[in-house]
Amino acid sequence: METVRYKDLGRMGYQEAWDYQTAVHQALIAHKINHRGQPLESYAQAHQLLLVEHPPVYTLGKSGSMDHLLLTETELRERGISFFPINRGGDITYHGPGQIVGYPILDLERFFTDVHRYVRNIEEVIIRTLAVYGIEGYRIKEYTGVWTKTPATATQPAMQRKICAIGVHLSRWTTLHGWAFNVNTDLGYFQHIVPCGINDDDKTVTSMAQLLGRELPLDEVKQQIKIHFAEVFQCQMEE
Repeated sequence: METVRYKDLGRMGYQEAWDYQTAVHQALIAHKINHRGQPLESYAQAHQLLLVEHPPVYTLGKSGSMDHLLLTETELRERGISFFPINRGGDITYHGPGQIVGYPILDLERFFTDVHRYVRNIEEVIIRTLAVYGIEGYRIKEYTGVWTKTPATATQPAMQRKICAIGVHLSRWTTLHGWAFNVNTDLGYFQHIVPCGINDDDKTVTSMAQLLGRELPLDEVKQQIKIHFAEVFQCQMEE
């Protein structure tokens, strides 16, 4: 069983966190290269799961469109929002206070070499975490991430609401980037983008706080993520 080090980075600027996870990612790859040709059981890998909150920032994946950012540079600056084009998959999304961003940095050759399974596993971690709070999360075949549903009412149609966005990047089967899980997130920031490039009338975003009608202690939710990450990835967590 692999050991994954759990680290809570607290609130950290996007660039600083990107630099941090990149350094960890490169160290895992370098360690793998240095032991090329040796049996995997002959050396350990320093996998990490990083959890972090970011100040308000929009990030645009390599397959995304700038048209999905609805603010000018001046408007971003006036609102105190940063913007970063990055090398993960996916389109544009928002990170900010009250949101738990997860960066698993894993050498997948120690787990399984299947990108789709990796993304499904991340979704499963979030689905199990939501279930603890009585929220049913599910997948939509055409879209990556975790969704919830609001039933139709007399005045509004049923809505599928995205609660967790996922965007990853792999190099030498070593993972980078991860997920953005809306817990107590201010959803107003999503009005200035086309979230994940999805512009369907029956789809929008949500948060745990919106669904439950109350804010949740982030540390409590992080501990649930940690528990379910260990279950789903069949690993041992250490701090």
